[in-house]
Amino acid sequence: MFAVLKTGGKQYRVQAGDVLRVERIAAQAGEKVQFNEILMVGGDSPVIGTPTVDGAGVQAEVIDQIKADKVIHYVKRRRKHSSQRTKGHRQKLTLLRVTDILASGADASGVQAAVGTGSVSGFAIEAAAPAAKPAAKKKAAPKAAAKADAAPAEAPADSVDATKPSNLLTEARDGKADDLKKISGVGPKLEGLLHENGVFHFDQIAAWGPSEIAYMDDRLSFKGRIERDGWIDQAKQFASEQE
Repeated sequence: MFAVLKTGGKQYRVQAGDVLRVERIAAQAGEKVQFNEILMVGGDSPVIGTPTVDGAGVQAEVIDQIKADKVIHYVKRRRKHSSQRTKGHRQKLTLLRVTDILASGADASGVQAAVGTGSVSGFAIEAAAPAAKPAAKKKAAPKAAAKADAAPAEAPADSVDATKPSNLLTEARDGKADDLKKISGVGPKLEGLLHENGVFHFDQIAAWGPSEIAYMDDRLSFKGRIERDGWIDQAKQFASEQE
């Protein structure tokens, strides 16, 4: 039996025993998770979801929290040929081992555990019993155990509460908007989306903090682009040039 599950915006074809890497989920090594967004269950009687299969689930055990290979890219400013920055990124991933595929009867609220359960974006987390944690650390290699211990320290950086910026406008001041396309990575389409969300001027972008950036990332459907392309620093520079 196999199943097609969805997590982190991607789809995976899995069966019991498979080891796969998925977008980082909030779980530690040794914990069990259950994915409830199942698009298809295959086997003797295949079932295709509309869009998901009711009652189906995929259970897995977290092996480790890891990072993908580094990706290098270059950031150039529009009309500034001498300006170039080199940036690197390592995607945070979770290494899982599939333990069971449930064609029906999966509890959407989470798997019952000795300590407690929780749910995060389409999957449920089963907390490991206290007695099981020392055994998991003994079996893990020293390097893997060090990564597992470091993972909780990274979690607060990923969990920023999104807050709607207080400086959004219904229209540009004096009827004239700034040319937001001067910012690296902003084209005509993205500039239109910014206008639709009440952003017309450089000083608005320059005033955003982490929570406002998280809100606008979600509204623009470009996760991480604002920080990755350095919008805030560029907006501050352009705003100061206008003064």
